[in-house]
Amino acid sequence: MIHEKYYEMLFDYRAQITKENRKTSFYNGIFDRYEYPVLTRDHIPLTWRYDLNKETNPYFMERLGVNAVFNAGAIELDGQFYLMARIEGNDRKSFFGIAKSKSGIDGFEFLDHPVVMPDLYPEETNVYDMRLTKHEDGYIYGVFCSESKDTSSNNLSAAVAQAGIVRTKDLVTWERLPNLKTKDGSQQRNVVLHPEFVQGKYAFYTRPMDDFLHAGNGGGIGFALCDSILNPEIGEERVINKRMYHTITEEKNGAGAVPIKTPKGFIHIAHGVRNTAAGLRYVIYAFATDLNEPWKVIAEPSGLLIGPRGEERVGDVSNVVFTNGAIARKNGDVYIYYASSDTRLHVATTTVDKLVDYVFHTPSDPHRSADCVKQRCSLIDRNLKLLNESKKTEV
Repeated sequence: MIHEKYYEMLFDYRAQITKENRKTSFYNGIFDRYEYPVLTRDHIPLTWRYDLNKETNPYFMERLGVNAVFNAGAIELDGQFYLMARIEGNDRKSFFGIAKSKSGIDGFEFLDHPVVMPDLYPEETNVYDMRLTKHEDGYIYGVFCSESKDTSSNNLSAAVAQAGIVRTKDLVTWERLPNLKTKDGSQQRNVVLHPEFVQGKYAFYTRPMDDFLHAGNGGGIGFALCDSILNPEIGEERVINKRMYHTITEEKNGAGAVPIKTPKGFIHIAHGVRNTAAGLRYVIYAFATDLNEPWKVIAEPSGLLIGPRGEERVGDVSNVVFTNGAIARKNGDVYIYYASSDTRLHVATTTVDKLVDYVFHTPSDPHRSADCVKQRCSLIDRNLKLLNESKKTEV
């Protein structure tokens, strides 16, 4: 017999996933924010969390709880928006679930089951932060973090991170490929597969790390080529977007969404991390690389694109926004899916034209306070001159 509490909670669940989202009053001319997150732990189906049988669960207790739903890869297929979200159980283990929506801003509903991938690595403890690339070879590739215990250390928090790879054609059946190998054996997180062949090879944006938490000698976002996706091994990683002192990328930075191809270049939406007295602060920023030589940065606007605001700053890991998924539609609309404080998932909407304008026309960082003031005063002077000319015309 199904517990009567199920039907009561089902009503609330349906209200949650059918709630209409709407733009907030936030304005910067670049993107729009929305009132509600697109995915939260309340979007997880009741059948994933509760034993519905009244005989075996008389108090209708949550048997397998969910703590958070965040960092999602994103892709559009047949006019539907799909998010492959990181779902963290109450047991701290993460797994993937796919939610779909017709609008991309609300109505996301998870498929019947979480994603089941081939289990190739017995030492693998945790998986998370999937990036989905629709590659020109015809497959959809997922690149994610494969985490295992660092057996060389007695520290129970010590871990080893590698880039796991899966591929599919339907988001249902997944083929697990070997983890990405690096020449120097550095740890890897936040790895993104480029959507096109480069010089006839698969190309990866990487983030070499000395250890699980610290970039160390890792200089920033790297770029490397791979001969075979079935035996994914890269050699030299050239750093294309560097960490830099007293910037939003001082502590570390990493690739986020799959690069968006535009007439002027590939636009990258990445994350930067700096340290503060309150701990690490994660923000989202953008830059562009050349269409023919995607390892060459050709534009880099100053500062952050998206920072945590209001309730976004509060959660399991506070003061964080992070993206690993964006969808650029054929009509030019862009949906950036970003998580806040490792707790929930939001969407910001913009267009390719706006992103191109922002990336290629926003001034770059002059890297010194004195020069930043000069930069801002120059803008003010141009505006005051324009306002004065406008007043003369009105008279």
